[in-house]
Amino acid sequence: MQVIKDSQIIDDNWQSLADDAEVAAGDISVSLSRWQQDKAQLLAHDGKLGIRISPADNVADIAGDLDKIALVELDFPDFADGRLFSHAWLLRNRYGFQGEIRATGQYMPDQVFYLSRVGVNGFKPGNTERLPVELGYLHDFTVTYQASVN
Repeated sequence: MQVIKDSQIIDDNWQSLADDAEVAAGDISVSLSRWQQDKAQLLAHDGKLGIRISPADNVADIAGDLDKIALVELDFPDFADGRLFSHAWLLRNRYGFQGEIRATGQYMPDQVFYLSRVGVNGFKPGNTERLPVELGYLHDFTVTYQASVN
């Protein structure tokens, strides 16, 4: 499978683990609740770590662990919930996270430009055939009125 990262289409080598799945070698992402329960075991695994954040999660809960995390996935359950935009901004600006912030789930393609302005640098649409279209959305506007994180 492929994703957009840093304005390029690349192969995705991350594996999203369910809360009850065995920890596998390689680059894995887990839910915030699993991270909080199994942090020691997850830190000992062979590969990079990622955490999935939902709109109701509090990013302050992972602020002290961001140096151990390579990926934060913002899991959009539907396109109408904008709290994940704020989560991305907080991760970049308040907590100084330098890793990948990836939008997944039910975000709308025309939100890609706005997500990039608040710090999202990775996108994983439900339909990978839309990757070239979403890549184009990153350059929708050449003039902006507000400052951004990029």
